[in-house]
Amino acid sequence: MILKMEQKIQSARWRESIYWHLASHGVPKSLHCLCLKLAEEYAANAVARSRLPQPEFVSRLTDPSFHHVVLLTDNVLAASVVISSAVKNSAQPEKLVFHIVTDKKTYTSMHAWFAISNINSAVVEVKGLHQYDWSHEVNVGVREMLEIHRLIWSHHYDNLKKDLEYDTGNERNLEVLSPSCLSLMNHLRIYIPELFPDLKKIVFLDDDVVVQHDISSLWQLDINGKVVGAVVDSWCGHECCPGRKYMDYFNFSNPVIASNLDHDRCGWLYGVNVFDLQAWRMTSITSAYHQWLKLSLNSGMTLWRPGALPPALIAFEGHVHPIDPSWHLAGLGYWFPPVGRQILEAAAVIHFSGPAKPWLEISSPEVRSLWNRHVNFSNELVRKCRFMG
Repeated sequence: MILKMEQKIQSARWRESIYWHLASHGVPKSLHCLCLKLAEEYAANAVARSRLPQPEFVSRLTDPSFHHVVLLTDNVLAASVVISSAVKNSAQPEKLVFHIVTDKKTYTSMHAWFAISNINSAVVEVKGLHQYDWSHEVNVGVREMLEIHRLIWSHHYDNLKKDLEYDTGNERNLEVLSPSCLSLMNHLRIYIPELFPDLKKIVFLDDDVVVQHDISSLWQLDINGKVVGAVVDSWCGHECCPGRKYMDYFNFSNPVIASNLDHDRCGWLYGVNVFDLQAWRMTSITSAYHQWLKLSLNSGMTLWRPGALPPALIAFEGHVHPIDPSWHLAGLGYWFPPVGRQILEAAAVIHFSGPAKPWLEISSPEVRSLWNRHVNFSNELVRKCRFMG
């Protein structure tokens, strides 16, 4: 009886984890409502269609003396929270220039939101992917990249279905259910130099972050000629990874992986990064990324778990400069961090990486409160769409 009870408990926990990950795909009615109403504004309101930024600020879009922040997102409210939190905590908000790249579906809503919103001092640019005139080579590369990522995901998803059928499996395998695995905006970050050919240095922020302190000194960081500055070490001490070790991303039973990578090595964190785009353009990082994608395809798609980070860890090898762990505290989409309040509050940027995004009902109230404080609940459209506080 005890054995049967334990089996039932394990089965219930497994199914709970499945439902939790599946819930991360949901688009709340309130968020869908906001996008629809903003699209209506774009169609009916000339102000919502006004130029972004205004003509007198266009020169700032490529001026290297300003602080350029890049977001790749199709979530209007998430982008608003990132920008409002960064502006609120900036010592010089007038130096900030935000570049938002979104898909064609979200473009009108995203443009309308920032056209009718009052962003103190900072400049915001919204650009849709359909507005880019990329070369044939880049278009082919993007399509090929997305197709290989889809095939890798499909392979792992087929294996996961066997685990679901028998009510057993490793919870880490459930991450194949993450929406980011197939997200166009997520995978496009490897093409940031092509997205912003006129920029020299940028700070990249994921759309599920909140800025808690002034981040202006990120642009002054010396990353020693490297391409990317990222958190590698952690607040939790020696040999404690801020994210995960390579063994959690890669299949070390494959000789290609075992001969090239150290399974005990800490992976650097995507989501709060300084990119030297000039240095990037002088490397073969993007082509190396594609080469490893093809190698994974030819190796039965078993070299790594689905996602944008594993091939990036290999492609950026030798081009990463560690930055202080206080810049980026990740994982709030998995757990409310078991760290002291002091560490949480000291983090310059907190990152809700994981399935439980703060705009979803599956997030904990503690996590949601950290995000909600930057949502403008007095906004007429936000009130009409009944966002939960």
